[in-house]
Amino acid sequence: MSKISLLSLTFIAIFFFGKLNATAQNISTTNSKKLIQPPYLKAGDTVAIVAPSGILINRTDEIEKAKTLLANWGLHTVIGKHVFNQNNHFAGTDEERCEDFQWAMDDKTISAIWCARGGYGAVRILDKLDFTKFKNNPKWLIGYSDITALHNLMQVKGYESIHAMMCTSLQDDNETIAETIETFRKSIFGEPLSYILEGSNYNQEGSVTAPVVGGNLSLLASLLGSDTSIDTSGKILFIEEIGEYKYHIDRMLQSLKRAGYFDHCAGVLIGDMTKVKRNTTPWGYSVEQLILDVLKDYDFPIAFNMPAGHERDNRALYFGKNVEFIVKKQQSTIKFTNP
Repeated sequence: MSKISLLSLTFIAIFFFGKLNATAQNISTTNSKKLIQPPYLKAGDTVAIVAPSGILINRTDEIEKAKTLLANWGLHTVIGKHVFNQNNHFAGTDEERCEDFQWAMDDKTISAIWCARGGYGAVRILDKLDFTKFKNNPKWLIGYSDITALHNLMQVKGYESIHAMMCTSLQDDNETIAETIETFRKSIFGEPLSYILEGSNYNQEGSVTAPVVGGNLSLLASLLGSDTSIDTSGKILFIEEIGEYKYHIDRMLQSLKRAGYFDHCAGVLIGDMTKVKRNTTPWGYSVEQLILDVLKDYDFPIAFNMPAGHERDNRALYFGKNVEFIVKKQQSTIKFTNP
């Protein structure tokens, strides 16, 4: 065989297999399963308040404020019977917290499940929940922080959910958290939801339309290797965190990276990194640069300054719903594409 023929065949093979590989990668990042959207709420609907995680001590005022807030929007409220139970760290035993959450999932008269608070404990009831009745009457799950465990479960089961304020957010004056409350209201009633984010020199520019998934970084890392670790292929990963050292944040991000979390991501959206602890040995640079160092091998858009997480300004996000994501150094825009 001549050198020219051999080179021609080599070129054809590289082109052919390269095209196959590119096509396969495209399929893995774009053909993700469309999640089921629960019905948006309307006046007269009922919201269940449950406590699947930490204990509620001296929090009756916030629960009453939550009931008043919902009533002002024309919504009814029912409270899980174990919400104020106390079992050491938790709002009742695992069985009691699971019973309340299962009741809220199963009851046909309930249109949304609003978590009273986070803390820790939701992961302990994940494997006890039964979706048999829920799939005939899907409803919105609402919460953040530790509720990330339940958001992951919803997405794995095929349902959208809402990352937003919880009842204990109402410990602050309503005027102080006006944007937090308003975006929560918009999200449950299905009103247009969009944000213009403050720019950052750390932003990695680009644009994509894809679903948002994610939540609290510690929870996402802790669920790796389980059947409730989410598929991030073709999706925008949102992360937020509170009270961690920079080396903890780096370790969790490195764990996600090594597990392939970012390999087929469509983008990354960074929320609040609140109360980052100071280690005795300084990390040496900002948490923003830390994140970029972990993600330096990827060319998807990365936006900082999403006001969502453990600050008072905690804007609502739909998990599993498509968003138009445009990232520039000057500013970023996020626009959810409601049907």
